[in-house]
Amino acid sequence: MKVSIIATVKNEGEAVRPLLDSIIDQTRQPDEVVICDGGSTDDTPIILDEYRQWLPLRVVVAPGSNISQGRNMAIADATGEIIAGTDAGVILSPTWLEELVAPFIDDSVQVVSGWFEADPYTDFEVVMGATVLPTIGDIDPATFLPSSRSVAFRKSAWAAVGGYPEWLEHSEDLVFDLSLREKFGPFTFAPDAVVYFRPRSNLRSFYHQYFAYARGDGKANLWPMRHIIRYATYFLALPLILRLIWRARKGGWALMALGLGAYSRRPAERLWATTWGWRPPDRIRAFALIPIIRLIGDIAKMAGYPVGAWWRLRNHRS
Repeated sequence: MKVSIIATVKNEGEAVRPLLDSIIDQTRQPDEVVICDGGSTDDTPIILDEYRQWLPLRVVVAPGSNISQGRNMAIADATGEIIAGTDAGVILSPTWLEELVAPFIDDSVQVVSGWFEADPYTDFEVVMGATVLPTIGDIDPATFLPSSRSVAFRKSAWAAVGGYPEWLEHSEDLVFDLSLREKFGPFTFAPDAVVYFRPRSNLRSFYHQYFAYARGDGKANLWPMRHIIRYATYFLALPLILRLIWRARKGGWALMALGLGAYSRRPAERLWATTWGWRPPDRIRAFALIPIIRLIGDIAKMAGYPVGAWWRLRNHRS
């Protein structure tokens, strides 16, 4: 099988080196690497050109393209039968490509889901990763929809569903996954095909990230019931709980404590498993961050979703 790794970049600068270095270190080398540059104005093109001496690297330059358009252009330019997708800003485990493409020896396999793990640099990023990222135990491999930072598919399957939706700049990989699953059924899961990426390092960038994700959900009409439940929780259930606190202080506070515990339970379990050896004050502060991160994420989603939904209505998207 001829295998092409594809990715998109824009103004990554030195941050693109870890990805390219980790491709060099793969136990199964790609036949080619095709990267779409969306119009970098920094030294990204120079760095990419430097790596041509170590990788079978080809760069497609497409100023102004969004991530969907960039991926589609990279895939269209690729000559491999198997496309392995990843992103700038990640580091591939050494066996990533080997694990990801192995299932394609079965001609019936059309899509293989890889996995991802947090690569935190700070204590805050440890908490962020535990709060927003699932573990393998949290997901059902049969229904898991992979991020395009770790996925592989046949180029013919990409063509059969019309590629990535170029009208979307966020949540585009979920729409692409859903189209593939509708046409080809459940994906094969490769849990050892792992990529590592750094979680958001502050609440401001986290808010903007989740606002953009939710806006993409609104544009694509993804998970409407989840968003409705979130609005109902904050605008109906929470005011009732606050009223109980005001009227019956003990009962209301008990209900609030139960709700907060349920709200933070699974992230707290993940954080507990990753903070052994931390000093008690640092660990307490870490656990206290969980509801704050979740609250900021929910606010970002509630702000972003209607923006995307309004775009969808104005553009007559079903």
